[in-house]
Amino acid sequence: MGREEQRAAMRQVREGLIDELEDLYREAFDRISEQDLGEGAIARLTQLLLRSREAAITPLLEEIEAPLITRAPESA
Repeated sequence: MGREEQRAAMRQVREGLIDELEDLYREAFDRISEQDLGEGAIARLTQLLLRSREAAITPLLEEIEAPLITRAPESA
């Protein structure tokens, strides 16, 4: 497998992981909203879940959006 093919495969894996995580978090938010908890408890759980989601997904997104370095910088 060539370098470009590896990059494309890794991108697909990362995008697939992001999709799976989004589904997981969506289901978790739905479960929280269905519980008979007080507003304060729901707010705290939601905030924790949002922080967890950001910590899980952001590094994957950053890697996808990172610019590729294709050659060494020229010396002056």
